[in-house]
Amino acid sequence: MTTKTNETTQTTQITQTADFGPVLTRAADAETTQDPSSVMTLLADSGHTGGRLTSYRSTFAEGAVGAPAHLHTKASEMFFVIDGALQVLVGEEITVLEAGDFLVVPPHTPHAFAAAPGRTADVLFVFTPGADRFDYLRLLGRVVRGEADPQEIKDSSERFDNHYVDSPAWREALATRS
Repeated sequence: MTTKTNETTQTTQITQTADFGPVLTRAADAETTQDPSSVMTLLADSGHTGGRLTSYRSTFAEGAVGAPAHLHTKASEMFFVIDGALQVLVGEEITVLEAGDFLVVPPHTPHAFAAAPGRTADVLFVFTPGADRFDYLRLLGRVVRGEADPQEIKDSSERFDNHYVDSPAWREALATRS
């Protein structure tokens, strides 16, 4: 990197090493998992990124409920709305993210999300540090399809750093959806 300061040119060399190589996931090759109201495209899991992040894309049908109130104790979760609108709970505040909006939820913060009422949503999710979220998403799909016991989700909360919590605000928001 070259910078110019007070008519003096300085060159700074930035060296960075990683314990993983570049990760490229072609759309045509990406694994998908789905439930009746959403499709999740798995992009990069923790094992591919040296534990640094996990990323996937979810497309939600109109009225789709994405995730109940939960929190992560280790990971921050990032949301980037590609298209449509996503209704989110952060703490006890509910807001709607529109296309182009970006949100970071820090660890220990209750949050939930769903397609905004009357809208679809296309969202990029990133977790950092990464965790084996792909196995969690596959498990969710199996539970929704009746192929696995919902108790498996509860039993896996530590493994996947996904801890469900009660949120009266989120329950009320879901009850009033049109």
